[in-house]
Amino acid sequence: QVQLVESGGGEVQAGGSLRLSCAASGRTFSSSDMGWYRQTPGKARDFVARIGRSGGSTYYADSVKGRFTISRDNAKNTGYLQMNSLKPEDTAIYYCYADAQQAPVPGTVRYWGQGTQVTVSS
Repeated sequence: QVQLVESGGGEVQAGGSLRLSCAASGRTFSSSDMGWYRQTPGKARDFVARIGRSGGSTYYADSVKGRFTISRDNAKNTGYLQMNSLKPEDTAIYYCYADAQQAPVPGTVRYWGQGTQVTVSS
């Protein structure tokens, strides 16, 4: 099992930056792909970014490409989302997730953090 705790959210003016962290417990973090979604009231959770277990592959939603950078430090069991050039439309609750292997059962199980609020004012 993996427990995830996000931090680093807050309020920032448009054009500013924030770095979110996702601290993981459990032995399987380094073997788990992880990523970030975000959600605004009344809407579905939207994909933001993901990173492979070794950190070698990343993928971004078009809306954040070139502004956000996802990374991870497996030695610290922590993932990050660096958000630059923030816009008011980036305002949302940001959730990290990890797709943990459940050996010997094939496949993975997705775990979620509790979310952290990001508010970008114009």
